[in-house]
Amino acid sequence: MREQIDNLIKLQGIETESNGIRLILSNVTQRLNGLSSRLSGVEQTTKNNELKLDELEKSYRLYKSDVEMNISKLKKSQERLASIKTNKEYLSLLKGIEDLKTINSQIEDQMLECLEQMDDIKKFLADRANEYKNFSGQVNKEKQTITHETEKNNKRLAELDTEWKKFSGKIDPKLLKIYLMVRDKAGGIAVTSVKDAVCCGCNMNIPPQMYNDLQRCDSLKFCPSCQRIIYWKDS
Repeated sequence: MREQIDNLIKLQGIETESNGIRLILSNVTQRLNGLSSRLSGVEQTTKNNELKLDELEKSYRLYKSDVEMNISKLKKSQERLASIKTNKEYLSLLKGIEDLKTINSQIEDQMLECLEQMDDIKKFLADRANEYKNFSGQVNKEKQTITHETEKNNKRLAELDTEWKKFSGKIDPKLLKIYLMVRDKAGGIAVTSVKDAVCCGCNMNIPPQMYNDLQRCDSLKFCPSCQRIIYWKDS
């Protein structure tokens, strides 16, 4: 019976390691997507700033065109001043000239604001270009690490499957059936040791006589509390 219990313990160890690997593998896609999402976020921020820069440059060109057009109007208005015959027309033309100067002054303020924003964005993009290069390299390195770990874990999982078949073949079919049933009911842990008459699976005491019988290891025993298969593990 002791040999059978030992094989059950090995089988359980194989299953525990396999389950841990499967949990890691189940998160691979999420981890890779998370890295891609982080990289996409940086790319989107850059793209948004590039679009903003493009809009500012277009606005600046329009402002500049308006200023040039108004300067042309001013020049023509100033040339007309000499030919004005009435005081009313003269004052009206002067007011038009002053209005154009005011408008141009306002547009030039907007142009300066555009230039300041453009400079800020260009500086931001220049700084981010180097950061993005480093971050992109880091993300790709992490992806390669995950891919390598995944290949390694898949290989180990295949080895564990082979080991499971090996040790399950050494166990009496009836005992294996009991083990699988207990494992499913006990949340994956079917076999547990007993130390100082205490079940290590549920931390409950077992009856003294059962503890004595357990040390002989001549029959299968179950914890009265958690119903797991129990065994005595000497020092």
